[in-house]
Amino acid sequence: MRLALTTAEPVTRLAYTAAETAAALGIKETTLWRLTKRGLLHPNRATRRPLYAVSEIERFLLEGAI
Repeated sequence: MRLALTTAEPVTRLAYTAAETAAALGIKETTLWRLTKRGLLHPNRATRRPLYAVSEIERFLLEGAI
């Protein structure tokens, strides 16, 4: 019996790693850690590594904290 292969739609990401977030913001990862330490960005630490939610990145940009 053969299974039919279906083309899945691209998955929209809800969160990004620190490296991906820094690249998206156009800053270095060390700057991202400083912003996090100062409480300007809040990563989700539910996993082994912190992930930055898209909504959190948008909030940060809208506040104009940089």
